[in-house]
Amino acid sequence: MINRRTLIASAAMLAFTATAASAQEWKTKYPEITFAVVPAENASGVTERWTPFVGYLSRELGVKVNLRIANDYAAVIEGQRAGNIQIASYGSASFARARLTGVKTDAFANDINKDGSTGYYSMFFVKASSPYKSIDELKGKNLGLVDPNSTSGNNVPRFELDKMGIADADTYFGKVVFTGSHENALLALAQGTVDVAANQWTSDDDSTLAQMLHKGMLKNADGTPMKKEDFRIIHKSAPIINGPYAYGSDLPEDMKAAIAKAFFDAPTKDKAAFDRLSDGQKQGFHPATTKDWDATIELIRFVDNLRKKKAS
Repeated sequence: MINRRTLIASAAMLAFTATAASAQEWKTKYPEITFAVVPAENASGVTERWTPFVGYLSRELGVKVNLRIANDYAAVIEGQRAGNIQIASYGSASFARARLTGVKTDAFANDINKDGSTGYYSMFFVKASSPYKSIDELKGKNLGLVDPNSTSGNNVPRFELDKMGIADADTYFGKVVFTGSHENALLALAQGTVDVAANQWTSDDDSTLAQMLHKGMLKNADGTPMKKEDFRIIHKSAPIINGPYAYGSDLPEDMKAAIAKAFFDAPTKDKAAFDRLSDGQKQGFHPATTKDWDATIELIRFVDNLRKKKAS
């Protein structure tokens, strides 16, 4: 006899079977996927931090997830454009650049800081032993930036300089150097290659500087480890939204849902991998949408216009 309970059970079984079949369908199409990150530190440090988390993603998704450490932000942008990168860790500016140039990528999450916030700042650092207390005193000196597509390491610094009346950083400073990574910018400052460096900062305990000092990567001329007191912040930007994690827009919807769920579940399902990734400085992942970076797109357009004015 067929009764209401039997019909409900049958419907539930059909729904489960359809869901399982759909999941198997995307896994058949994507037996391996690539997750790309841009190193803020040296490549070995990135590998050590990200490998356990990528292993967790592989287990959760049921497909092999390959970690790709990109040389720079442009490599991530072009990799997603070509469809070779399914998941990417972006900076805010590089994500905005990707969207502006037609890359089909959608944000689904960003980091939650230890204090519950979801943003950070761009700072101008100098050595405490230097005489410099403001940008006004650094005309003709050397500025260390990170990467053309870095938010805190190029785009926001140029926006901040423009607010100070410095529309062309390349003529105001004696030399502007792109160092390639956040770590390299601070190394250049510590070694005296540049007099001021732009970098990211969330709090005294959560920044590239804090991480490098903890690892003993910054040294004085006599070889002794440098301390926080050896550096001085001379300018702090307005808050910047934490960069997004994004997947390809054209991926199957159930695949995208599975990726997002794996991220949001990570702090509880694999706390050790998450803690290794975040160095204990993050609470988890915050749900995000692409529109959350609309203001960053306007920032990138502003910086692009600065370049056009300089070229004309």
